[in-house]
Amino acid sequence: IKAVLALDPEKGALEYQEHWHSWKEVASVVSTIEALLDEFGVGEGAQIGVLLRNRPAHVAAVLQIIASRRCVVSLNPFQHANKIAQDLAGLKLPVLIADACDWEVEEIRESARQAGSLGIALLSEGELSASLQPGFDVAPDPATHAEALSDICILMLTSGTTGPAKRIKLPYANFARALFDAAHYESRKGGELQLKEAATLLSTPLVHIGGMYAAILSMMTGRPLVIQEKFNVEQWSRAVARHRPKSTMLPPTAVRMILDAKVPAEMLSSLLAIRTGSSPLDPAMAEAFENTYGVPLLDTYGATEFAGAVAGWTLRDYKQYGKDKRGSVGRAQPGCELRVIDPETFEPMPAGTVGLLEVRSAQIDGDSWVRTTDLAELDADGFLYIRGRADDAIIRGGFKVLPREVEKAFCEHPSVADVCVVGVPDERLGAVPVAVIELKGGAQGVTVDELMGFV
Repeated sequence: IKAVLALDPEKGALEYQEHWHSWKEVASVVSTIEALLDEFGVGEGAQIGVLLRNRPAHVAAVLQIIASRRCVVSLNPFQHANKIAQDLAGLKLPVLIADACDWEVEEIRESARQAGSLGIALLSEGELSASLQPGFDVAPDPATHAEALSDICILMLTSGTTGPAKRIKLPYANFARALFDAAHYESRKGGELQLKEAATLLSTPLVHIGGMYAAILSMMTGRPLVIQEKFNVEQWSRAVARHRPKSTMLPPTAVRMILDAKVPAEMLSSLLAIRTGSSPLDPAMAEAFENTYGVPLLDTYGATEFAGAVAGWTLRDYKQYGKDKRGSVGRAQPGCELRVIDPETFEPMPAGTVGLLEVRSAQIDGDSWVRTTDLAELDADGFLYIRGRADDAIIRGGFKVLPREVEKAFCEHPSVADVCVVGVPDERLGAVPVAVIELKGGAQGVTVDELMGFV
């Protein structure tokens, strides 16, 4: 990372809202955060919480933490402020890094104050900057804060592939292996690292393993990054037409939005493939997209627990099997093994039968099988098909919603006697949760808006 930042400081590194920020600006934020952490005695392995918005200063902050071998603790800015505050209370972070707008939220400030966290504020408007948050200039106390995690790169919030959402430890060795395996395909002249001309488009969230992986890979290989704070069809299409990437990654929901918006095919003419994942890819929609734009959709399957993808389509497989294996998420990637087991006996099952999916990955532990909560089928050629969930999770636009968690929230309302939450199919999002509610006897005047506001 440090070598890349020094290659050509004046060149553009991060584009945000169609404005370029140079490698020099990124390096300035990195050095500022480094100086603040050193000043307050925050050492290697320290857990650094980052409210991960898709903004250039946040990418710079993550680069600094990883380059200095501290530990990124991912925090989801899309949650309600009360939920973020509860998360912070449990984590007891020595340092919290957040956008200036997030520091204005009282619940977040109060929770960070209670934890005694050192506060750093980021700005991505105009020139990138990082500065000490007023009132949060406190040196971390090892006796009251979370312990340092040596050799852990990211404490990453999962989406729930192997069970209820939780944070898992991604070791530096595993994350580095995944990144350098991918970086092997980046062109180098004479083996020397150099800045690339073509940019990577980032429209998936940094708080998701896919967004984090894409951003760090782009930066460490010297490839500029075009950041979308939230996916927008018009902005994304303009970025593709302007930068002409050969490939990019999008979740199926975004692919559907492009198709529905009837984006002109010439705007996407540079693309040789779109890699997709995070939620089921509708085969009919995939076929319609490919017929319209002539761009293959290469589905992938992975999880935070595996430090990224463990199965996927290659262009070679797509050309040979694309039509016959429609609906598959591809075959095991190098260093990964897949098997399907019986949900009752946990014994391996033959090809063509549906059971629980287990994964063995060299990126995590080449000796142990990790059980997911996905129902799957492997065919005779090794192609993987995801057939559903064993835990009833609803996958809404790539984010997993567990019905029992939503039901629990509804049941806290004083007028609710019982509730059932189910997933209803949706063309754009894949599925949306719907609640059926039974009110307590005598409950009067309770409205849908009130219940929705409550949860």
